[in-house]
Amino acid sequence: MNGNVLSMLLRPAPGQNSVLALPVIAFGVVTTLVLTVIGGAQSFWRWSDDYAPLYQALAAIALVLLVVPLMSLGGAAARLSARRRDERLSTLRLLGVTPGGVTVVTVAESALVAAAGALAGVLGHLAISPLIGLIPFRGEPLGFGAVILPPPLIALVFAGVLVLASASAVIGLRRVVISPLGVRTRTTVSSVHWIRALLAAGAIAIAFVLITVFPSIGGFVITVVVLAGLFGAALAVLNVIGPWVLKVSASRQLRRAEQPERLLAARIVLDSPKAAWRQVGGIAMASFMAVFAGTGVALMNVMTSADASAADFALARDIRTGLIITLIGSFLMVAASVGVNQASDVLDQRELHRSLHHLGMPVETVDRARRRAIMSPLLVTAIGSALVAALLVFPLVGIAVITAPVSVLTISAVVGVGIALVWASTWATRPLLRKAFRTA
Repeated sequence: MNGNVLSMLLRPAPGQNSVLALPVIAFGVVTTLVLTVIGGAQSFWRWSDDYAPLYQALAAIALVLLVVPLMSLGGAAARLSARRRDERLSTLRLLGVTPGGVTVVTVAESALVAAAGALAGVLGHLAISPLIGLIPFRGEPLGFGAVILPPPLIALVFAGVLVLASASAVIGLRRVVISPLGVRTRTTVSSVHWIRALLAAGAIAIAFVLITVFPSIGGFVITVVVLAGLFGAALAVLNVIGPWVLKVSASRQLRRAEQPERLLAARIVLDSPKAAWRQVGGIAMASFMAVFAGTGVALMNVMTSADASAADFALARDIRTGLIITLIGSFLMVAASVGVNQASDVLDQRELHRSLHHLGMPVETVDRARRRAIMSPLLVTAIGSALVAALLVFPLVGIAVITAPVSVLTISAVVGVGIALVWASTWATRPLLRKAFRTA
């Protein structure tokens, strides 16, 4: 019977082909970016001269700043079709299918979808690696052979994507097994506790202390490893505290709402703060990296002063290249995360849109509320993430570098481009919303 159940899960309902395609696309983007980022970073470990440790340190930090958000995007990809699957699985549970049977077919379905996307991602990595190999460092291109990952590492990343998808499926399956009727009738409530803020504040305080102490007591390699790990942990902390911050912000907006779209927007966020965070989480990552980019640009101005040597100029040029690559990677993540999450959100809320349509609410009002539910938390998200990054960078470079005009200008430009990407994505997904209203 498991084969029949699996076939049912993989067969989209009429008009819902996009529900199955979206996670495949997301896994493909994630796999391509992860393989490319790791492939580019590995090329720096082939050098062994005096400047090699500095390049390797910068590559390690860039690797963490990009891979951690990519893993978050991978987790979001694993949850894209969860609501459709949950409703079908809860029906099976109510019909008497055992929890073991539901678990097996769910993991198999998630793994198959992830495998399709990961395979496309591997092909994407192979396709763009020749272009990545043309990027110059230290006066010459990296080369295709330096950036392409060996087959064992590609297989490891491929397996990691499958494990991530399967683990997310098992975690999301708990509420179906425990309360199938609640899932089916949509009575389960998504909640976030204030303990998230307490844990996040403690983690950031510990990271600040370690970043302040380690550079003076640890060796260069240990310091780089610790700093890279702390920056990665800080990015993970943003994902923990983010939903709670959005919940608090939406609660305040709900009390002050005087227009239908404002009231509906606040309710959309409060209905699922975690889902709202997934809509803007990409901006949190981009803002975090914008601080590193801004301070990097300010440091380059110091390195390229009038009395700088040719080696300093070359290093500054390479750092600039690395910053551009990191920012492009962050924008690709923002575009992928926001676009896929918004599209899946519109598809997931078809029943809500249908109900609002029957109540007489115009599609324009719903569209304004949807866009406000995304754009309103952006400012809080962008500023909060930038402040956390600045706090962690402060012990290393000082407040003068962080607040330098060129640094502030770079940070503002990066955040502005990220917000523009989110805004463009909200408009790009309007046809899906209008289609949902036409079929209501």
